[in-house]
Amino acid sequence: MSSARIASGIKSEIELTEAENEVCTLLDECTRNLRDEHGITTSCRIAGGWVRDKLLGKQSNDIDIALTDMMGVTFAEHLSSYISKHKDLDVHKIAKIESNPGQSKHLETARTTLCGVELDFVNLRSEEYAENSRIPTEVAFGTPLQDALRRDITINALFYNVHDRAVEDHTNKGLDDLKNGIIRTPLEPLETFRDDPLRVLRCIRFASRFGFEMVPELREAARDPGIQEALSVKISRERVGEEIDKMMKGPKPLRSIKLIHELSLYSCIFSIPPEIMQIMSAPLSHLDSSLAATSVLHALISTDSTSISASHLPPLHPTLLHATRDVVGNAARLYLASALFPYHVITYTDKKKRQHLAVEAVLQEGLKLGKQNHYLDGIPSLFAAADLLKDPISKIGMPSERVVIGSLLREKVVHNIHTGSHWASSLLFSLVCEIAPLYDVSDNTFNATEATIRTEQYNDFVSRVEMLGLDKAVDAKHIVNGQEVVQALGGNKAGPWTGIILARVMEWQLEHPSGSKVDCIAWLQAEQAAGRIDVDELTASVVGNKRTQTSDQNLSVKKVKR
Repeated sequence: MSSARIASGIKSEIELTEAENEVCTLLDECTRNLRDEHGITTSCRIAGGWVRDKLLGKQSNDIDIALTDMMGVTFAEHLSSYISKHKDLDVHKIAKIESNPGQSKHLETARTTLCGVELDFVNLRSEEYAENSRIPTEVAFGTPLQDALRRDITINALFYNVHDRAVEDHTNKGLDDLKNGIIRTPLEPLETFRDDPLRVLRCIRFASRFGFEMVPELREAARDPGIQEALSVKISRERVGEEIDKMMKGPKPLRSIKLIHELSLYSCIFSIPPEIMQIMSAPLSHLDSSLAATSVLHALISTDSTSISASHLPPLHPTLLHATRDVVGNAARLYLASALFPYHVITYTDKKKRQHLAVEAVLQEGLKLGKQNHYLDGIPSLFAAADLLKDPISKIGMPSERVVIGSLLREKVVHNIHTGSHWASSLLFSLVCEIAPLYDVSDNTFNATEATIRTEQYNDFVSRVEMLGLDKAVDAKHIVNGQEVVQALGGNKAGPWTGIILARVMEWQLEHPSGSKVDCIAWLQAEQAAGRIDVDELTASVVGNKRTQTSDQNLSVKKVKR
């Protein structure tokens, strides 16, 4: 291991891994080779996040190399050539990433992998912005100070000089802010945010990630109406969604949502087009309900609740608790769904007369989040499932209890691997929706008695599900297939009608967990003989339709007497 003393004299150091130490040595050797053999003078600094994370004692896999007076691709090509001539090492192919100002990539970047470390090469730069655009009008070679000042926050503006192995703090604030847990901008925050309003969200993300405090002038600038309008107008919704995604996947999503509310940013972040707002079935519920739902979720699944005392709620059933941990992305999806609680039960109808949940528009249009992490398909399913699963305890003890509960859990919005939905996480979100209205964030009051009752009811329901073995039945396959249904009932061929029968087959399976295929076929034939299944009538009822509605199905498939 190699270590480096921080140049400012603070008693702290960066510990380099063997691979990082070798990379720094190669970079230093290459710059000396460029000077001695080609007369080219340049220097290398590791910039930003890697320096910050290493000083915090965290490992970082990505290294950004900032070069003086040299383009990234040019230097990377020299580095590759130098290593091939003088070292017995493999250098991955150099990838050239073109500048894309619309996506905040203002400079051409070279990317390669060396010693197992992914490296990005760009030049130090200075930027000037037009008043009405976040895309710089001029990007030029800059000094380390100019490059540091154009960054978002001081703790991201630190450099590590690979030649003298020292940390450089050109803003004279970054190291102290890192030590004291402060989020501040290198320049005046209004100037920094006017240059790029997306930095408001980045400040929130890093404040949440590290538990740092924003300085008052930064908070004031984030609340500035002009900055908030610029965040809504100038910034692509994809970039907004990307920051929100990182916040939800970070270690403290609740704090991110709290900061969004404290800075009055909710409406310009979680927005939908005005034309959809005008046709929604109802206005949004109070925006505080977003923070209430997120706080409730956090209190239920965390032992360190910062908004609701853990004593207000009984321990969550382990199956519900594990729902946020056992499935990748589940916790982030639940936190974002909770943040979008003001859109709960609100719908709109499009030009083709199709009804949608309003939350779909927030995800698709406001945040441009697709099906990655199952946001676009999974969160609307959570909202729909919450309506189905409300008051689950009432299902216990009903006639045909296994069928009622099993069928409920098998609903596609409740449990569907293709959308990331899991019956336990759906139940958890339904519980959040029931408890959230009991918490008043404005005065931090909470109906603990009622919340305890609701939580215990959901716990009891999950215990009953597992006692009945229905947690295994959610993924059960039909005991007979469509062709076997045709053979058993004497139909001409499989079609939509067999799907209706298979739905009844699943009910039979839930009612008879020990039943065999032979038993099921015998039951189907008995139902047909008793006139409760009429294949001809059923086939005729679905002609011209892919599937009849449930109410129509009951005309041809009579209810079995329990």
